[in-house]
Amino acid sequence: MKFWGVRGSIPTPGPSTLKYGGNTSCVEMRCGGRLLIFDAGSGLRELGLALTKGGAVDADLFLSHTHHDHLLGLPFFCSAYEPRNTFRIWAGHLKPERAIKDVLRAFMADPLFPVPVDIFGAQVAFHDFQAGETLTPSPGVTVRTAPLNHPNRATGYRVEFAGKSACYVTDTEPLPGALDTTVLKLVEGADILIYDATYTDEEYPTYKGWGHSTWQEAVRLAKAARVKQLALFHHEPRHDDAMLDEIAAQAAREFPGAIVAR
Repeated sequence: MKFWGVRGSIPTPGPSTLKYGGNTSCVEMRCGGRLLIFDAGSGLRELGLALTKGGAVDADLFLSHTHHDHLLGLPFFCSAYEPRNTFRIWAGHLKPERAIKDVLRAFMADPLFPVPVDIFGAQVAFHDFQAGETLTPSPGVTVRTAPLNHPNRATGYRVEFAGKSACYVTDTEPLPGALDTTVLKLVEGADILIYDATYTDEEYPTYKGWGHSTWQEAVRLAKAARVKQLALFHHEPRHDDAMLDEIAAQAAREFPGAIVAR
């Protein structure tokens, strides 16, 4: 796995974010020879540039949801313009009201963007599913999904391959007074959990209802679910490198081996 973007809400370039990075959500995952991509934030542009150094690309892109910070890298994903490449784009939060192809077509439409999604030269297929379904994007790769607690809905993912499991759970808000049993079931015993740690517990009351969690909630969930490793993700724009260093130190004391994604 490789993190290409770890920020939430908006890219945050500048000298105070150099260590952990300023790009928004994008994670690369390799399952043997298969490429899985999670979210199309601004980090997707950098991943695309890296992919041009190899041969033809055949990949699955799984979207947690379609808020701008998780989508804004897609129009600048150079691999999508290369005819030799093949992509499948998956979304589990839109049915039955919408379809992912229509949402992306609106996202890249006049007057919001100068060229339409149909300009992609790669072979691109669009797949809508219902969060909670189990997907098999390729032989030997199983992707379990679950709905998350976020405005306009979102999807959490658990990838299982070769006896290992990795969970991508971002843009989800804690339930009042209890751990989210849907998330607990999805991440139970995972080798690694990437989890929404936008706020601290102290900050959270100010942003209640915004659809995000805290690093302390990440630790509580990881402990309850007996997760082996925890990666804190989707950093708040105002959390600079110095603050994330502090969070990293605190989280490692609470959950040995925990990391702040960068």
